[in-house]
Amino acid sequence: MEVSHIIINLVIFVLAIYVGYHVVWNVTPALHTPLMAVTNAISAIIIVGAMLAAGLTEGLAGQVAGTLAVALAAVNVFGGFLVTQRMLEMFKKKEPKAAPAAAAKAKEEMA
Repeated sequence: MEVSHIIINLVIFVLAIYVGYHVVWNVTPALHTPLMAVTNAISAIIIVGAMLAAGLTEGLAGQVAGTLAVALAAVNVFGGFLVTQRMLEMFKKKEPKAAPAAAAKAKEEMA
């Protein structure tokens, strides 16, 4: 008895979702930014694979699925970079609030 390739691919897909869910939700906050950077790199690789899938398939369903995969991976990369940028901005030192007031007072004294 032979198992259908669709069933095998579906099982792999469901297992990937399960493992991915548990990996992401068990990450400590300190590792979030490096994990996002790696995820962005993986999504960029997925975009290349999705473009190949969309371009090399002959059926309409495969082309539509590949195009959808390219679009979703591109959104994932863009969103990941935005989140990473916001996370890195949290670690920047902020200027004290007294500095702008002192600078304005110094300008008034010069005038």
